[in-house]
Amino acid sequence: MASLVLLLLILLVPTLSLPAAHCNDNVGFQLKLTHVDAGTSYTKLQLLSRAIARSKARVAALQSAAVLPPVVDPITAARVLVTASSGEYLVDLAIGTPPLYYTAIMDTGSDLIWTQCAPCLLCADQPTPYFDVKKSATYRALPCRSSRCASLSSPSCFKKMCVYQYYYGDTASTAGVLANETFTFGAANSTKVRATNIAFGCGSLNAGDLANSSGMVGFGRGPLSLVSQLGPSRFSYCLTSYLSATPSRLYFGVYANLSSTNTSSGSPVQSTPFVINPALPNMYFLSLKAISLGTKLLPIDPLVFAINDDGTGGVIIDSGTSITWLQQDAYEAVRRGLVSAIPLPAMNDTDIGLDTCFQWPPPPNVTVTVPDLVFHFDSANMTLLPENYMLIASTTGYLCLVMAPTGVGTIIGNYQQQNLHLLYDIGNSFLSFVPAPCDII
Repeated sequence: MASLVLLLLILLVPTLSLPAAHCNDNVGFQLKLTHVDAGTSYTKLQLLSRAIARSKARVAALQSAAVLPPVVDPITAARVLVTASSGEYLVDLAIGTPPLYYTAIMDTGSDLIWTQCAPCLLCADQPTPYFDVKKSATYRALPCRSSRCASLSSPSCFKKMCVYQYYYGDTASTAGVLANETFTFGAANSTKVRATNIAFGCGSLNAGDLANSSGMVGFGRGPLSLVSQLGPSRFSYCLTSYLSATPSRLYFGVYANLSSTNTSSGSPVQSTPFVINPALPNMYFLSLKAISLGTKLLPIDPLVFAINDDGTGGVIIDSGTSITWLQQDAYEAVRRGLVSAIPLPAMNDTDIGLDTCFQWPPPPNVTVTVPDLVFHFDSANMTLLPENYMLIASTTGYLCLVMAPTGVGTIIGNYQQQNLHLLYDIGNSFLSFVPAPCDII
């Protein structure tokens, strides 16, 4: 397969020289984050059902990535952590000189920045034209011996050009030439930021669902992610609720700051360190110690949240996974806690794939108080209000826990991150967060 890709690229990729690369310091900008289902007429229940379906393949890929076999071929070696088809939020940016504007999936679970390039032998549908490198004055293919080529998990070489292959689970892939290019960032009514010599994948062989976008922007911890390449290694985002007409926001560099966040709750900013998983060093792992419902600490062995010797397990925070997937033992403890706290008949809902539900609405003589759920991290407590982890669907007659069980590992999804302003400080290796009305900040 690898030799076939190289053969196909012979006719597709022009050979251009490489200028000296440099890093842009003190960069700052903000972008609009648009949910992939924004502007549709789906109900909250339908939105959640679609999001759960997208997340299942992503979770499977995340859990399998740590136990891939040793490097045996470029396809296996280049396999990354997520499925491109499960992107949840889109950003607008521009590539090249003159700039070609396009929309891409923003993803904290991967590193590579890539878009589809012309001529394209095999490409997925996208809403904008393919990027034509011949029309850009700043495109430069990277040589095989460049440090950025060496940053790929398994680089290949053709005619002294660096060739990449990334496989996103079983449903999407991209292959082409690693190159340098100028990118432009900034909302329509804000100052534009131009960043030169950004390494990206110029994909000529691509497959999968791009969620009505034209590529991907990786925000992971690896050297090829956007946040690593631009230098000011910090970004933040504030996700509005699924039904909000207001887009979410992404802040980068000097704009990523929680000190001025408008929070009606008066809650302080809290911080918890990232944890390095040697098997998955580019992912954002956290140290989760315990979970409580209201004032009750749930009986969960802390070892269920630990990273195993083989790299499996642990706790990841991820923008591209919709709901939180709890390790099985932790999930069962949360389920038992809710059954004890909510005086309603428990039921299993199969319509949208949620397993812990209660009959709703309650009888007139029954008062239901759903407790807050708290994730107790190392040095920080993340409190989730009921609307951040429960779904009330009165039209269909149930109240459901918006989490699901997994065999190994825990992934904190974006449903639980709604109306939290989260700051990823990669330089200092910690995550900070504070409750915030994300539709007005």
